[in-house]
Amino acid sequence: MAAIPDSLSAAQPRADGAVNYDELIQQDRIHGSLYTSEAVYRDELQKIFYGGWVYVGHESEIPEPGQFVRRTIGEEPVLLVRTRDGRPTVLKNRCAHRANLVCMEDRGSARSFTCPYHGWVYGLDGKLLDVPYPNGFTRDRNQYGLPVLPLVDSYRGFIFASFNPDAGSLRDHLGNATRVIDRTIAMSPTGEIKLTAGWVKHKFQANWKMLPENDTDGYHVNFVHASFARVIRSQYDAAAMTAEQELKSRTIDWGNGHTEIDFAPAYPGELAWLGLPDASRYPDYVQAMEQAYGHERAHQLLHDGPPHTVIFPNLFLAEMNIVIFEPRGPNECVQWHTPLLLGGVSDAVNDRIMRQSEGALGPSAFLLADDGVISERQQIALRSGQAWLDLSRGEQREIVEADGSRIGHVTDETTNRGFWHHYRKVMTR
Repeated sequence: MAAIPDSLSAAQPRADGAVNYDELIQQDRIHGSLYTSEAVYRDELQKIFYGGWVYVGHESEIPEPGQFVRRTIGEEPVLLVRTRDGRPTVLKNRCAHRANLVCMEDRGSARSFTCPYHGWVYGLDGKLLDVPYPNGFTRDRNQYGLPVLPLVDSYRGFIFASFNPDAGSLRDHLGNATRVIDRTIAMSPTGEIKLTAGWVKHKFQANWKMLPENDTDGYHVNFVHASFARVIRSQYDAAAMTAEQELKSRTIDWGNGHTEIDFAPAYPGELAWLGLPDASRYPDYVQAMEQAYGHERAHQLLHDGPPHTVIFPNLFLAEMNIVIFEPRGPNECVQWHTPLLLGGVSDAVNDRIMRQSEGALGPSAFLLADDGVISERQQIALRSGQAWLDLSRGEQREIVEADGSRIGHVTDETTNRGFWHHYRKVMTR
């Protein structure tokens, strides 16, 4: 490949004024303006966050009719609600009268939603039920409900939604990622997970795409997290922090922008992913897994652990954490995370998961702080939008599997290419 010019020329719009994504995203490099351009960001909201499927929440967060959580899709405030007939639905959280937020609580249970501005009352299905001082409002109330998103579907309890009725099926969007979600669910002997420990949010002065890219980039671990590795023994020592020829972990492009670092080949034993030398600390968990899955599969699951996978565009199955990416403009984003608690296990196992979550992603954590600093420094360095970023590493040694997935060395940029090539496909539809 020719030397990379540090030029803005390729970032110029097409003749019709549209962003030229085919020029900005090439086989082995991308243009820096993709992280800084207001036009690109506005395009992403329309084509990715409002035009496709996005993750909204988990069924364990709204187990009973009337329960709700408040979320944001793109820049749209929404409510994920369990309706009276038990269906998850997603409503725009915006009063049809004067556009006030109808609900400000992050979670709760309600029989209806009342706008605090003028008291308009909406049902759990979004229908307008009541208007104070009704003689002055003579319009058809059926035209003044909270808009309901046309597509809401779930897979193994993970709820996704779309503003676009023509977004296709959730199964088509997930593709190979259904197998990854299956692996997450299989960490519980009862097939139940619970996102009930509360969410922590961190604001980054960085573009939202830097987070999913970094989360499945195995090349940086030995450098960005070097101080962590010097003081704490962890599952990442063998998985990502040794010589290139000794590394057994893999990067995987599952297709549709879904990407993974597979640490399992490097784990020295069962429950290494919980930071333990073996499974002897939790014999009840081992027994429950054997009863649920049989001896052979149970011990394979206990060895391999949960996936470390980004599901395009905004969900990260971060081993024993669930992460959501929320864009806040070209130069800012928010990361949400919560521990992934297991059904059918002792409190001791879930306590261990929560302590591990605090250590990795909490406010005083080791890993998130390192990654946050790097992302913000990248954003500063790209402020001019006049740079090319190289994605060529490992291109010559990828293996393509029968299911279309691509496998690379853990230090290879297989995942970055997978993310960006799908991104280009979405942005040029």
